[in-house]
Amino acid sequence: MKRVLPLALATVVVATAAVTATTALGQSATEPRTPAAAPDAPDAPDGLRWGPCPEDAGAPGLARLQCSTLDVPLDYRDPDGRQIKIAVSRLASKKPSQRRGVLLTDPGGPGATGLDFPGVLAATGLPQQVLDAYDVIGFDPRGVGRSTPVTCDLTKEQQARGNFPPYAHSAADVAREAGNARRIAEQCANSKTSWMLPHTTTANTARDMDRIRAALGERKLSYLGHSYGTYLGAVYTTLFPRRSDRIVLDSNVGPGGYDVTAMRMFGRGLEDRFPDFEKFAVAHPEYELGTTREQVRAKFFELAGRLDRKPAHGIDGTMFRALTFGSLYGDGAMPHLAEVWQALDTNRKPPPEPPVPNAENFMSSRFYVVCGDTRWPKEVREYQRNVSVDRLQYPMLGASSAGIGPCAFWPDERVEPPVRISDRGPANVLMVQNERDPGSPLVGAQKLRRAFGNRAVMVTADQGGHGIYPWGRNTCANDSATTFLTTGNRPARDLACAARPAR
Repeated sequence: MKRVLPLALATVVVATAAVTATTALGQSATEPRTPAAAPDAPDAPDGLRWGPCPEDAGAPGLARLQCSTLDVPLDYRDPDGRQIKIAVSRLASKKPSQRRGVLLTDPGGPGATGLDFPGVLAATGLPQQVLDAYDVIGFDPRGVGRSTPVTCDLTKEQQARGNFPPYAHSAADVAREAGNARRIAEQCANSKTSWMLPHTTTANTARDMDRIRAALGERKLSYLGHSYGTYLGAVYTTLFPRRSDRIVLDSNVGPGGYDVTAMRMFGRGLEDRFPDFEKFAVAHPEYELGTTREQVRAKFFELAGRLDRKPAHGIDGTMFRALTFGSLYGDGAMPHLAEVWQALDTNRKPPPEPPVPNAENFMSSRFYVVCGDTRWPKEVREYQRNVSVDRLQYPMLGASSAGIGPCAFWPDERVEPPVRISDRGPANVLMVQNERDPGSPLVGAQKLRRAFGNRAVMVTADQGGHGIYPWGRNTCANDSATTFLTTGNRPARDLACAARPAR
C-alpha cells in the first residue's frame, strides 16, 4: 500500500510536533461595529452558543474546549446569499479579571483542521499568562473538517501522491505528469462542492475570521498563526488593520502565500535545513549513514536514486525525498528519519509513518486554496524550464517542488485578485522565524518582513525546524512572543537570537 506523501504530514506538523514536544471587498464593507463583550459572558451577543466539541473532531485536546458553529457568507459580495458553516472552538480564560480579549489561532495548512489547536497549544507549553489573558480560539477554515467541507473526489492513489509532483529527471517527466495534474483539476471542478471553488480562498477565510471576531463580541482580534497561518494572518491584518490587536506570525510564508514561487522555495528549504541532519547522523554512528557530513549527503542521493529506479516497501524516490523533507520540520523526528534511511539502505521495511487524518479533505481543500488564491503558469514548458533550473540549484528536492500540479489547469474564474500585503496599518505585527526552516525558508520570511515595513518586527532564531512558539527551544524567541502577547511590547528593532547552547 502506498503511503500519503509526507508533505501532507509536514503541513500539519506544527500541531503534531507540539504534541510530541510534551512527548473589492474592503474594510468598510466587512467591519461591522460591535460592542465589546463582558469578560465573563458565556455567549456572544449574536447568540453564538457554546457546547461540547464533537467527539470525532480531532485530538484529545478537544476535551478541554467548547465548540460552536457560525454561519458566514459563501460570497462576501452577496452577504445575504448562500451561507456556509464555520466550526469554532474556545479555550476560555479562567481568570476573568486578567482577560484582555481573544487570541485566534491557526496551525497552518492550507487544509489542516484547527478546531483542536487551542487544546494542543495549552497542552504543549502556551504560557499560563497567555492562557489567562485570552480566550484562545480555534476554527476549521472554510472547506476543512467540521466546517462546510470540500472534495475533489480524490482516489487513494491521488491522495498518496500528495502535493509534490514526482521528481522530474527530464522534460518528458514533466509532460507525463501534466496528465495526472489535469485530471485532479478536472475532478475538483466537477465535484459536488465545485460551487465553493471560487470562494475558498485565503481572503475569504480572513473575512470569516472577522465574522468570528464579531460573533464573539470583540472590537479587536489578536492572532497566533503558524506556517500558512502566517499568510492568513498577514491577509487578515491587511484587510482589517483597525480590527487587528496583537499579531504573532511564526514560520513565515512569503507575501504571495503559497504561490508558484513559494512552492519552488521548498527546494531551497531542504538545502538550508539538511546540514542539521548531517550533523545528527555523524554524531550517531549507530545508524551507519556516514562518518562525515559529505558521506551523509552522498547517502541521500544514493538512496533517492536507488528508489527512483526500484521502489522498495511502497516508497519511491519522490516519497523518499518528501519524507526526508517533512521529517526535518522538527529535531525530534531525526531519529525516526535515520531509522527509515537505515532500513531502506539495508532493504528492510522501515518504521511506519503516521496517517494523515481525513487525507481526502486535507488535500482537496489544500488544492482549493493554493490554486484559487493566485494564478499559476499554464504552459507545460514553463514548468519544464523551472524544473531544469531547480534540479541544478536545489538538487535534493527542486525537480519535484518546481514540477507541475493541478494549479496549472485550474478554472480561470477568480472573484478578486490576491491581497497585496503592505505597510499600511498599525505597528502590531511580530514575526518569529527559524533561520533554517525547511517549510518556510528565511528568504521568504524576509520578503514578508519587507512588505510589512514599519508594521512588523522580526525575531530570528539560529536554529532549524518549522515552528518556534510556544514549544521551541530558543527562550529568546519564545520570550519575545510571550511578552508581546501579554504586554504589547515588542523588540525595538529586528532581533537575532543566538543558538541555544548544546547540552
